[in-house]
Amino acid sequence: MALVPCQVLRAAILLSYCSILCNYKAIDMPAHQTYGGSWKFLTFIDLVIQAVFFGICVLTDLSSLLTRGNDSQEQERQLKKLISLRDWMMAVLAFPVGVFVVTMFWSIYIYDRELVYPKLLDNFIPAWLNHGMHTTVLPFVLIEMRTTHHQYPSRSCGLAAVCTFALGYILWVCWIHHVTGVWVYPLLEHLSPGVKIIFFAAVTVIINVFYLVGEVLNNYIWDAQK
Repeated sequence: MALVPCQVLRAAILLSYCSILCNYKAIDMPAHQTYGGSWKFLTFIDLVIQAVFFGICVLTDLSSLLTRGNDSQEQERQLKKLISLRDWMMAVLAFPVGVFVVTMFWSIYIYDRELVYPKLLDNFIPAWLNHGMHTTVLPFVLIEMRTTHHQYPSRSCGLAAVCTFALGYILWVCWIHHVTGVWVYPLLEHLSPGVKIIFFAAVTVIINVFYLVGEVLNNYIWDAQK
């Protein structure tokens, strides 16, 4: 039973994320030894999200191939649950968080890299790994959107889930500062308390906008094909 190209592509993307995560975790950086470890960085959280998402995609592909021609209703129900989980992750996490990480990172990097990715990190993180974390995420998620139709949740539920994720991460960043006295991102050191609130509100709005962009783009691609 041969796999179709898009299934092979998803498996290759999953392997690339596993490689990126393994190489990143193998780096002996001082920041990894402090409170929160790698989990304080949205980039790392996004890499885990993408790896889990594409893992579910591959699992869905394999389940679909194995159940093809099988009349078992239980297997069909399980497959539908996997597809629903895959679509939800794409809509609420993989696309908006992935696009947010890429656009925000490179926007701030171009303005002043020291605010988000100090030059000191070049001694620890090679250029290819930096692009694996902050660049290839975007084409990978766009390829997935182009090759597979994803059923988005209702807009209110989707936006509520995205807001919950954004608020959860903002509270996590604030908690780390409360415990350590150091902000995760150097950019925050330069903002007054009032400006920080505006900044956090702005990034929450931006990630919600990316959710809506994903929904519109998904509908445009597949409505056009229909």
